[in-house]
Amino acid sequence: MKIEYTKQGDYYLPNLIPSQNLKNFEIGRFGRMRLKFLKEQKKSEYIILFMNNKLQEHLLEIDKTANDRFEFLMKQLAKKENITEELKATDQLKWVGLMNNIKNSAEEIILKELIYV
Repeated sequence: MKIEYTKQGDYYLPNLIPSQNLKNFEIGRFGRMRLKFLKEQKKSEYIILFMNNKLQEHLLEIDKTANDRFEFLMKQLAKKENITEELKATDQLKWVGLMNNIKNSAEEIILKELIYV
């Protein structure tokens, strides 16, 4: 990778322009959360990923892994708590409350395991 510099006063500053393949990519909420965490808490890791053109790949991988893990955890926790379609049909309010609890638990696990590390 070739880095070009521009002279600003007495200093040479690197031209940090992302490569063309980084322009059009979309990440989900977990990828955006990871990006924010890297920018604010792990600046050196963020800069290394950015400079090596690995940031997009990293964010997409985190987002995909987190979404897959979220779906798996939702199914697993719903089965463990015995939340069924029958409960949904008979007592919708209870079902919604239990599913919200499971959703929050799954998100917390993902944040601790994948996003904020």
